Amino acid sequence: MRLRKVKGAKEAIANSNYVIADFKKNRGQYEKIFNNNNALHLEIGTGKGKFIIENATLNPHINYIGIEKYDSVLIRAIEKLDNVILNNLRFINEDAINIAEIFDKEIDTLYLNFSDPWPKNRHEHRRLTSPEFLKRYESIFKVNKHIIMKTDNRQLFEYSLKSLTDNGYKIENLSLDLHKDNDKLNIMTEYEEKFSKKGSTIYRVEVKK
Repeated sequence: MRLRKVKGAKEAIANSNYVIADFKKNRGQYEKIFNNNNALHLEIGTGKGKFIIENATLNPHINYIGIEKYDSVLIRAIEKLDNVILNNLRFINEDAINIAEIFDKEIDTLYLNFSDPWPKNRHEHRRLTSPEFLKRYESIFKVNKHIIMKTDNRQLFEYSLKSLTDNGYKIENLSLDLHKDNDKLNIMTEYEEKFSKKGSTIYRVEVKK
């Protein structure tokens, strides 16, 4: 799906105090950005920001970074923060393929919410739970590796379970119908809200290594 360009998005993102522009220079020292050494949680594909903004609001003692490669999408998250102060939240406008160049043994928890399923076999390496991406994540986790994934795509979910367990991750929590399970702590993304209203099943898995 081709995204529409948003006029002025690049400029607004560049001027936002919530965006880390020189992220490669901060690799290995993000505690200086937040001015503390609190746990750091990362969301890849943060979209319009609902999930990560709500998490940052509810958990002021956890630092959050959202990565989004499309400026036309990230600008919508930035707009939500007008007249809002969240010192524990930052964004990075970059492709996740470069994740190992952005962080160095700093991440405590990684969120993968409704990632692109890349259904064709020749695109397997682009899936965020592919062995290629799992290898990239190895260098970004602080000590223990902790991934939480949600998706409405059954094929991607089944693929991810196999890929994660084949690469040494152990399943801590698993839901084959998250909303039916009525997880009161679940924070929905914009995508999740839209498709759950249409009756789509939401799958969730939490793994550790």
